[in-house]
Amino acid sequence: MVSQSKITTNTVNADDIDIFYRSAGPETAPVFLLLHGFPTSSLSYRHLLAGLSDKYRVIAPDLPGFGFTNVPAERAYKYTFANLAKTVEAFVDALNLTKYALYVFDYGAPTGFRLALSRPEAVTAIVSQNGNAFVEGLGDFWDLIRPLWKDPSPENRAKLQFLTSFDVTKSQYVDGEANPGAVPPESYWLDYALLQRPGNIEIQLDLFYDYRTNVDLYPEFHAYLAKYQPPVLAIWGKNDAIFIPPGAEAFKTVVKDAEVKLIDGGHFVLENHHEEVVDEIRAFFERKRI
Repeated sequence: MVSQSKITTNTVNADDIDIFYRSAGPETAPVFLLLHGFPTSSLSYRHLLAGLSDKYRVIAPDLPGFGFTNVPAERAYKYTFANLAKTVEAFVDALNLTKYALYVFDYGAPTGFRLALSRPEAVTAIVSQNGNAFVEGLGDFWDLIRPLWKDPSPENRAKLQFLTSFDVTKSQYVDGEANPGAVPPESYWLDYALLQRPGNIEIQLDLFYDYRTNVDLYPEFHAYLAKYQPPVLAIWGKNDAIFIPPGAEAFKTVVKDAEVKLIDGGHFVLENHHEEVVDEIRAFFERKRI
């Protein structure tokens, strides 16, 4: 493991957006592209960046609407998962990345799988950490969102604003953890602070509504996985109520040699269990010669 002081922060313009990203590791090493979820940013990958960059070039961008990526107002960006994937595709082009393993978590999963649909030969492996691609993986949490999918009225949007509150943000980090006090509070406080930026709550509501398009694409994700058989490690916090363990097991139905590892943690499993996750990924990559 290298020191976190070896992690660099940079900004690159891609898709007319100033994309902030963190990176570590030799530029000539195999690339590991980390795509984060709601409501966080590349900061959530600080342990992976430090833990794997001795052997891999680890890169973690902030998606539009999150972290420190800046979307100019004149860009009139429409916050959909199709557009997030297009922006990530422009990002990998800007960095001249032609081959990469993907780490997909939460929102990073549909974003990453859309990228894989567009460039299947570029993907060398997929690590899914509570990164769902199956209806079996949708927990009861999604019952809160489905009314918006059916009727995106102002009233239904307003009902979901509480999902950007401090209490809900913190709960995603601590629920399902045996030692919630070990989760660094700056993690969820930073997420909450960035969620409260002017206009950001509306961005999050747009993405809640658009998530339905990811579910519609699940059959295409499955077809990609079945055809190309990328090495898959599904390593999930088994106590996550948002994306539940059957979603991890479901990868075995389309990828013959998919590996599943359940960790006794919650949604943000890297906060308290990053050493175990790093060890599992390193061993997986060695087995698959990534």
